[in-house]
Amino acid sequence: MTKGNIGVTTENIFPVIKKFLYSDHEIFLREMVSNAVDATQKLKTLAAQGDFKGEIGDTTVSVKLDKEAGTLTISDHGIGMTEEEIDRYINQIAFSGVTDFLDKYKDNANAIIGHFGLGFYSSFMVADRVDIITKSYKDGAQAVKWSCDGSPEYEIESADKAERGSDIILHISDDCKEFLEEQKITELLNKYCKFMAVPVAFGKKQEWNADQKKMVDTEEDNVINSSEPLWTKTPSSLKDEDYKNFYRTLYPMQDEPLFWIHLNVDFPFHLTGILYFPRVQSNMDLQRNKIQLYCNQVFVTDQVEGIVPDFLTLLHGVIDSPDIPLNVSRSYLQSDANVKKIATYITKKVADRLNGIFKSDRKDYEEKWDSLKVFINYGMLTDESFYDRAKDFALFKDTEGKYFTYEEYKTLIKDNQTDKDGTLVYLYANDMDEEYSYIEAAKQKGYSVLMFDGQLDTPTVGLFEQKFEKVRFTRVDGDTIERLIPKDDVKKVELSAEESANLSAVFSSQMPKNEKVHYVVEVQALGEDAAPAVFTQSEYMRRMKDMAKYQSGMGFYAQMPDTYTLVLNSDNAIVKNVLSQTTAATEEQLKPILAEIRSLKAQEQILENEKKDKKPEEITEEAKKDLEETRKNISEQEAKKDSIITAYAAQNDTVHQLIDLALLQNGMLKGAALDKFLKRSIDLLK
Repeated sequence: MTKGNIGVTTENIFPVIKKFLYSDHEIFLREMVSNAVDATQKLKTLAAQGDFKGEIGDTTVSVKLDKEAGTLTISDHGIGMTEEEIDRYINQIAFSGVTDFLDKYKDNANAIIGHFGLGFYSSFMVADRVDIITKSYKDGAQAVKWSCDGSPEYEIESADKAERGSDIILHISDDCKEFLEEQKITELLNKYCKFMAVPVAFGKKQEWNADQKKMVDTEEDNVINSSEPLWTKTPSSLKDEDYKNFYRTLYPMQDEPLFWIHLNVDFPFHLTGILYFPRVQSNMDLQRNKIQLYCNQVFVTDQVEGIVPDFLTLLHGVIDSPDIPLNVSRSYLQSDANVKKIATYITKKVADRLNGIFKSDRKDYEEKWDSLKVFINYGMLTDESFYDRAKDFALFKDTEGKYFTYEEYKTLIKDNQTDKDGTLVYLYANDMDEEYSYIEAAKQKGYSVLMFDGQLDTPTVGLFEQKFEKVRFTRVDGDTIERLIPKDDVKKVELSAEESANLSAVFSSQMPKNEKVHYVVEVQALGEDAAPAVFTQSEYMRRMKDMAKYQSGMGFYAQMPDTYTLVLNSDNAIVKNVLSQTTAATEEQLKPILAEIRSLKAQEQILENEKKDKKPEEITEEAKKDLEETRKNISEQEAKKDSIITAYAAQNDTVHQLIDLALLQNGMLKGAALDKFLKRSIDLLK
């Protein structure tokens, strides 16, 4: 028996490993199985080169649990090790010192193992003692046993082992007993080892025993992995059903994907993989962390943000590259030159694939557009280079379900939807049902309306306004139809200022009271055939509130009340009738008040003129007091006027009916207000 110390400069290597890798301690199994697979692959390489003449035989890596003994054993039939190789590869740990190591990597635990070749030593995160029983493939090799209890001291002695290869026996620590549970080991093997290049067996396959009425073990090993996953095969040898079956293997609960991209590149880096575009039923279906990152068929991570372009984290599938460093932190991966090249390549490959489908089968592409749109919009918003590629195959969909490229749609609308200032106006709707009447009004004008009902359509509107030349995007309810795309000077209202003010006061006084909604009333001449009253919503404010959902720092807009403008059509007979009824009902009461207001305003004007050319110190206190008193009197008379108009308006069913109809048109009439409207409607029909 030989005893010795592992070659480190201090005696705290194992506590360090436990402390800094504890949150990631389950990766020990990946490391152990990966080492066994590597040993097996090396033997195959030696055989292929003629350096190993013997029978390769069974290459299965086996994982075995012995709950009573408290051990987990990983066995292979690979190249094994001699005593000299154990000393070289196990006892000599290649780094300058634990002190330097701690200083540099204490905040970056994920970098420890891979960066320093400590894969084997990850076993001490879960084990009190580790035994290695190994026999080299070399002729005449003697089997040896190496043991270490987590201190720098180890023992090595001769052992009995008939076959080449290594058995790594982990004596699981009391605080890690979960790794003696079959379910836990099965879970980890499926996570990390599902596609390793050598068969990995855990336990025996089971079958139903009718006599015992339960599942029982058979003699056949339960191989948990597929050693030749689909991405390692030549695309030309695969059928659509192969890709769909593999997708079902990766994501058993997902619907069939839209399509896929098989990645296969040898230069300037090595990369294989399959990326799937999932079928998106609704915005709630979007999920990140569905791309699995592998290094030589060994699972690395599914946290791929920053490794692949951000918008592609919405895709599903597998990426495998030996050029992606295994066992390092994501921050290291994101700064790695090869990883950046890979990200650029994947973006180009995805764009090329989308463009190819668009050109070869546009009908099929259009049918998939509603699911594709969120990926493409996200890509254009977050990646300038992707926008440049995607603008030729990204589509607009109108409210009639027709699809257009950006250039096609511009050609379609430029003659009819260019305003008097030469700006091309794109009209859009977010909800076909809620904005139906506005959409129909636009169609009657000969306008086309786009359907923007996707999760990212609002921020994408801003992108289009930056990229397209001299355009404006306006939601179809952003203004009255006559003013959405102004062609000529706005038609003037043929009412006196006093009539307009009274008409506004009638409706303003009866608007719903709601802290979250601010209402404004405006009088416009919209033509005799236009609706008597319609609500519009400011495009700017509505868009700012929508953007507040996506961008931090815009919470101010989110807190502001929604602002709606009730536009009264002064040309409409119903509105004219409301005005004439108001005048008739209030004229006698208002006559002395209006006369008093006119007199007070004339007096206010005189007082204003008297102080206009004087310095502040030249104005007497009496003059200031007179002006203040006059303004106070005007306010009192205005209040009397408003109270008379409000009292009349409160009794006018036509006013309430017009307001409620406009609210109903916008889906804003609910609860008690809706019930009251229905009862009033019935009464008006009697």
